[in-house]
Amino acid sequence: MPELPEVETMRRGIAQIEGGTLVSIERTPCSRRPISVNPRIDHFNKRVADQRILSVDRLGKRVVIRLESGDRIVIEPRMTGLVLVADPPTEEHLRIRIRLKKCPIDEVLFWDRRGLGVVSLWTPEDYGSKLNDGTIGPDALAVSEDDFIERFRKNQREVKVALLDQGLVAGIGNLYASEILHLARIHPQCRCHQISKNRWKAIFAATLQVLNTAIEFEGSTLSDGTYRNSLNEAGSYQNEHRVYDRKDELCPTCDIGTINRIVQAQRSTFFCPRCQRR
Repeated sequence: MPELPEVETMRRGIAQIEGGTLVSIERTPCSRRPISVNPRIDHFNKRVADQRILSVDRLGKRVVIRLESGDRIVIEPRMTGLVLVADPPTEEHLRIRIRLKKCPIDEVLFWDRRGLGVVSLWTPEDYGSKLNDGTIGPDALAVSEDDFIERFRKNQREVKVALLDQGLVAGIGNLYASEILHLARIHPQCRCHQISKNRWKAIFAATLQVLNTAIEFEGSTLSDGTYRNSLNEAGSYQNEHRVYDRKDELCPTCDIGTINRIVQAQRSTFFCPRCQRR
């Protein structure tokens, strides 16, 4: 967390900076665990100052600010990072301030409670290599059905674990993998190579439906309240969850089964054993 819907909501929240000019990027005073910034902030600032912003994009779970020079500022929220334009939840966890001019937004803030986030500056070559070396797969909302199925179908891993592999398809995380498999009626412990092509088509369709609907609701703010949109407001897709974090509750799909919780690759998985037969 945040996953694709939350990061897409962040991207949309700062989209107005397109066409503006970046004045400076700076670390804010913070006594907490420092986030990773690469290159060093003074070198970073030299390369981005006075650069015009061509676009605000998303790469899987990353917000990408593309500059006129060809460089890209890449923000990875990781577990608790937020991209904001106002009202950070606390001042003590504010990590990065990007000052702007010639656009409706004066600054973009990066806030991170746990300090696991990463802010990097990628050259065009860096960006290309990440896409071509298998580190980052195609975006879950951009990949074709045929490519999606081809990437997973021969994999030997359990399907829930494979869906989390950002090198196969980027953007799906633990929460939405459970919701996708429930909608597709696939047991999370099924091995990828044992799933038929028609059932993989169902997984692909469920992926698009779940992620796009979650974006409409501006993502999921869980019980810890960490995730917020760019205006420091909660998302609402958590109210639509069918299985995630609903252990022992009645399944809302069949009204008969009880939601189970298992652990896969050290992550919690939620499913209905009646709707998702193995």
